[in-house]
Amino acid sequence: MKTQVKTTCNRDCPDACGIVATVEDGRVTHLGGDPEHPITQGFLCYRTSHFLETQYGRERLTSPLLRSKQSGKLLPVSWDEALDVAARELTRIRQESGPASIFYYRSGGTLGMMGAVVDLFFEQFGPVTVKRGDICSGAGDAAQMVDFGVEDSNDFFDLYHARSILLWGKNPYVSSPHLLPVLKECRRRGAQVLLIDPVHHKSVALSDEFVQVRPGGDFALAMAVAQLLFAAGQIDPQAPQFCDHLPEFRAQAQSRTLSDWLNEADVSESSARRIAAALGTDKPATILVGWGMGRRRNGAAIVRALDALAAVTGSLGIPGGGSSFYFKRRGAFDSSFVKGLAPRTVCEPLFGREILAMNDPPIRAVWVTAGNPVAMLPESHTTVAALKSREFVVVCDHLLTDTAELADLVLPTTTLLESDDLLGAYGHHYLAVSRPVVPPPDGVRSDLQIVQGLAERVGLSGVVAGTAREWKQRMMAPKLAPHGITVETLEAGPVRNPLAMPVLFAERRFATASGRVNLVVSAPPSFARPNAEFPLLLMALSTERSQCSQWARPQQGLIELTVHPDSAAGIADGGTGELSSVIAAIPVVVRHDPTQRRDVALLAKGGHFRDGRCANALVEAQLTDLGEGGALYDQPVRLRELPSAAG
Repeated sequence: MKTQVKTTCNRDCPDACGIVATVEDGRVTHLGGDPEHPITQGFLCYRTSHFLETQYGRERLTSPLLRSKQSGKLLPVSWDEALDVAARELTRIRQESGPASIFYYRSGGTLGMMGAVVDLFFEQFGPVTVKRGDICSGAGDAAQMVDFGVEDSNDFFDLYHARSILLWGKNPYVSSPHLLPVLKECRRRGAQVLLIDPVHHKSVALSDEFVQVRPGGDFALAMAVAQLLFAAGQIDPQAPQFCDHLPEFRAQAQSRTLSDWLNEADVSESSARRIAAALGTDKPATILVGWGMGRRRNGAAIVRALDALAAVTGSLGIPGGGSSFYFKRRGAFDSSFVKGLAPRTVCEPLFGREILAMNDPPIRAVWVTAGNPVAMLPESHTTVAALKSREFVVVCDHLLTDTAELADLVLPTTTLLESDDLLGAYGHHYLAVSRPVVPPPDGVRSDLQIVQGLAERVGLSGVVAGTAREWKQRMMAPKLAPHGITVETLEAGPVRNPLAMPVLFAERRFATASGRVNLVVSAPPSFARPNAEFPLLLMALSTERSQCSQWARPQQGLIELTVHPDSAAGIADGGTGELSSVIAAIPVVVRHDPTQRRDVALLAKGGHFRDGRCANALVEAQLTDLGEGGALYDQPVRLRELPSAAG
């Protein structure tokens, strides 16, 4: 018998797509996009379209694994034994060294709200050590909070009101595929689209102009554009009323000559003038701020500079305007039952270093869920060393990832097709539920069920008791029930968050202390530059085929490195070489691309460490200027022929 069941993708992606799953005899046979979902509009990305290869792949975990003290291997055990071991070891370590000796790490492998219940358990069990900062968006998050006091965007479809759209560091073909139909319709209606990015990628085809800025040179370009706007008198007349520090921002923009700013950005004056015109005269203008720019030492300053351009030109608080970095995905839900208590924290980008350095007490146990820090975080070797040297490591995952391979206990958990959860999105304002399309295989449990089983063994069963549906109701009721939105409402289909304004800051009032935009006024840290020894900057980019370290299909062979032919160190297209930084080296297959800048080296994000395909093995752990994000794109590297290839 063939049926169709709807659910919502819960992975780390802004689109939170509606999925229609075809189920035959208890097995999912096809995945399609929900045609009734306002954002998904009937199509899915490559990654989700091919998820059945993961769902039913031979790598799928269907039994808890416990490391044998005799053989050192991970061997299948029952759930009772697995949870008994977890409860015994965590309780023993807590008794001996206190709850701060346990580190609970939850990342973005699933964006469902049910993760808050897991947070609650570990807070009540301890409170234990938790993470701080954000490897992906920390700088941008912090920047917008400093500038506006809130992090949100105009309605998704408000772009139809824009005359100019600036894709600043954003590649929608990979990062926001459901934005593509909207951008194409905007162009059909007469809007211009400008792309500013150091990388030549598929979204160039969407653009009326492509500005290939120097990596990290975006702040300088923004200052050049600001200088042009001030000189042309294209500042909103009301800007002094709703912007703090406008004279200081102008002084910062004029602190160097236009030529100096443009040389630092490696951008022509004509391109800067085109950007200035888009913001100053061809309004309304929306800046769609990409997440990759924030992954630099000056990442927050870059985002703040773009926020300032939108503010001073009057593109905030109007239809078709804005500086859009994020949509407030959790704002409609109530997770205040988690108090945010923790005796100390581990900075996510410095995961390995801080675990190794912590004393009084040392970190003795680590619980990992919704993440694969070995592949996701910089200095993979340091992360491996940190996890290998801990006394007890538990990983919850549906695959034996690089991180899971280091665990003492691996607990198999549900996939996106078995999820029972509540979801917002960070690329639009629609709320939805996920529901199990098929039941999980025997031997697989959700994270909620895992902590409930653990709670029974440590005397906390009442803390996390309740079905997934009951927890959904609890998290929805305080804010959504007054608007008539219930679990049943979302089960009938996605609903736009009623708390989200169609136009953000419509009254030009901001959530800062002064109620005004806080303009950036100081120069950021210097951005990374290549040097004679390491002449390229590494950028590990998201791909159409991978979801961070979750790949749609198994990876095979050497990782591909894309460089300009002049930067290939004499290696032919398709030849092999070695890419190295000051901390590590990996073998690569070299691909020539004459459209790329000569100072960049491009790899796919999220490659597996065990296969020698992990870009983060090369990246030193550094922090962004605000938000404790990872400065992942500031790593100088060099390419050379492998000794064997050189002959």
